[in-house]
This record gives sequence, structure tokens and C-alpha cells, in this order.
Amino acid sequence: MRRRKAEIRQLTPDVKYNSELVARLINIILTKGKKSKAQGIVYTAMDIIAKKEKGREPLEIFMQALDNVKPLIELKSRRVGGANYQIPVELDRTRQVGIGLRWIVTFARGRKGKPMAEALAAELFDAYNNTGAAVKKRDETHKMAQANKAFAHYRW
Repeated sequence: MRRRKAEIRQLTPDVKYNSELVARLINIILTKGKKSKAQGIVYTAMDIIAKKEKGREPLEIFMQALDNVKPLIELKSRRVGGANYQIPVELDRTRQVGIGLRWIVTFARGRKGKPMAEALAAELFDAYNNTGAAVKKRDETHKMAQANKAFAHYRW
């Protein structure tokens, strides 16, 4: 490794749910420095989830959705002897969560014709029910990693 490891900054939990994961979701949705707008989107999405699923806590549904989306393995490209190989690499917990949150937000943004809060709520609900684009992306990633397991010995 050429450079020193970046220090991990402690994230302050969000105001409403007192959760660091919700704060990370807000930061991923954040664009152009408009944090209050991002918070509004996330909290509105959580309210929509709370209305749909009356018996359960929206934070609980969010956590389950994230667990259903986060990948265990990712593929990294390595150049070996003139050929590029997709090498499966296991992920640590923080990277799993980061990728999962990013996928959820990306596919929520891809749902056109709805306000972002509704799209985010719908994507979280789909992830909670093990359907939707983010879960499909996770399954595709795992399939590709399984297919390229033969190149795992190039990992370093």
C-alpha cells in the first residue's frame, strides 16, 4: 500500500431516528449541499413506509431492506499478463452498507414520474420484500462473482 489509510470519521446520528445509517442515507441523497432537503426526502419516505406498514417501525423496515440489498462480494478488475480479470473480493461491513445504500438511492432516482421521497419509499419497500432493482443488482453481482471464482487466486 502506497499511502496511509484514511481515518474513519465518526458520523453524527440523524435527529429524528438517532441512527447513523439514516444519517448515511441522508448524506448519499444529498446533492448541491442541500442537507435539509435531503433530510426532508428521507423523513417523508420513512413516513410513507410507516403509513403502509402500520404494525412495524419504519427504521426496522429500512434496516431489513438494507440487509437484503448489501452485497457480500464485489468484483475488482485486475490486469494480469495482458488480460483483465474480474476478481471476486469479500467486502467488510462498512463497504457493504455503503454500496447497498448507494444502490438503493440510484435505483430510487431511476424511478421517473414520482417525487424522490415516494420513489425512495417504493425502493425501500421493494428491497424489504426481496424484490426490486437493488436486490436484482446484488444477485447479479453475486452470480458474476460465482462465475469468476476461478480467478480468485489473483487476489492480492
